[in-house]
Amino acid sequence: MAGLSLEHPWAFAFGLLGNVISFMTFLAPIPTFYRIYKSKSTEGFQSVPYVVALFSAMLWIFYALIKSNETFLITINAAGCVIETIYIVMYFVYAPKKAKLFTAKIMALLNGGVFGVILLLTLLLFKGSKRVVLLGWICVGFSVSVFVAPLSIMRRVIQTKSVEYMPFSLSLSLTLSAVVWFLYGLLIKDKYVALPNVLGFIFGVVQMVLYVFYMNKTPVAAAVGKDAGKLPSAADEHVLVNIAKLNPALPERTSGMHPVTQMAAVPARSCAAEAIAPAMLPNRDVVDVFVSRHSPAVHVV
Repeated sequence: MAGLSLEHPWAFAFGLLGNVISFMTFLAPIPTFYRIYKSKSTEGFQSVPYVVALFSAMLWIFYALIKSNETFLITINAAGCVIETIYIVMYFVYAPKKAKLFTAKIMALLNGGVFGVILLLTLLLFKGSKRVVLLGWICVGFSVSVFVAPLSIMRRVIQTKSVEYMPFSLSLSLTLSAVVWFLYGLLIKDKYVALPNVLGFIFGVVQMVLYVFYMNKTPVAAAVGKDAGKLPSAADEHVLVNIAKLNPALPERTSGMHPVTQMAAVPARSCAAEAIAPAMLPNRDVVDVFVSRHSPAVHVV
């Protein structure tokens, strides 16, 4: 019982510290869900991170129970299961129907199907140390995939030059958590706990570097605000009408618009207008971005 034994004070200290830091990390999405509660809408936030976090906690609890004497792993992941379940329930309450169905499918596949298969395989086909080894490598593989997941968020930060979706406090807590659990794994000689946290530390440091680099940059989306006070040109109206006509997700939001066939007042485009058309392509991009961010079929992390 190296984790809780005072004969191994450093393992005890790092295990306890890992529980505290990881618990604070589990609480990090509270501002997001408070925002969801106030607006009564999920506002495009995805449920996948919380479903994956729940699955990860379930997997590590199973590993700790099979191996035995891993009390610190059980305590923090049990708390994680409770907290992530609360997040998912809140998501179900305020998410649109399509997002609810998607979340239910992901939970059935991952938390039901995949976890059930792992449970049966390890209990029926393997025994003793082989069972621990198989389950340990499964936990390592899944933990690595979880640590790689923030690559999509880092890509978004680079593209938009905005750190809105990558708060520094969360990146810092994840980095500290990776360091503490790596040391805990070394001290109790559990490579399955130590190995994935090496990658977690690397990605945490990269996220913090990106935050420092882009924190004072002007977001790409700010370009929309510069033209907010300008009257739309005929070309802008033409592009917007075409998008409203072709995008099935927009009619209920653009009920005040008239079909192209009813816009008799739209002036014909001259040769001069055609000549400057390439210069107006950014307007088309702005409209496309606006449609994408507000379409219920698109989720913004």
